[in-house]
Amino acid sequence: MSESGLKPGGGIKPDLPFKPVRVAILTVSDTRDEASDTSGQILIDRVEAAGHAFAGRAVIRDDVEAIRRQVRAWIDSQTVDVIVSTGGTGLTGRDVTVEALEPLFDKKIDGFSVVFHLVSYASVGLSTLQSRATAGLIDGVIVFCLPGSNGAVKDGWDKIISAQLDSRHKPCNMVELMPRFLEQ
Repeated sequence: MSESGLKPGGGIKPDLPFKPVRVAILTVSDTRDEASDTSGQILIDRVEAAGHAFAGRAVIRDDVEAIRRQVRAWIDSQTVDVIVSTGGTGLTGRDVTVEALEPLFDKKIDGFSVVFHLVSYASVGLSTLQSRATAGLIDGVIVFCLPGSNGAVKDGWDKIISAQLDSRHKPCNMVELMPRFLEQ
């Protein structure tokens, strides 16, 4: 433990206030619908269990323009702080989430992909090479793009995203930066 009482590398400081954020879940799949969308449901359950506001859910086919329309609709509504997508980050011709969303990023969160691959390597070994997990900011909204497998969604949320969306996580977290994302 350090002098701050946190383990090296940081962690949750329970004496600080928790600030919930509004999170929308996007599943990109040609084969799933809301009833069969297990990875999307895992994310919804974890968002709610963490104390955040579940702000919406959509299941969209692997279509660049349809993905962009849904993400833009949530951002334009100004009722969403974070979008977490699942699916479409692989290497096949139908995997187009990265192509749909990275061009919209005002800023790419390069470290997310790096950390995701470290976490994923511990779970699935070299198979992590098949993922193009990414994240960025679009008009002040954080967008995380996870693979579609249940394991990848659990790893991404449990080991990375949940801590960065917890205002009590120190030494820093994304929640404390949100008011500054759009500053000039």
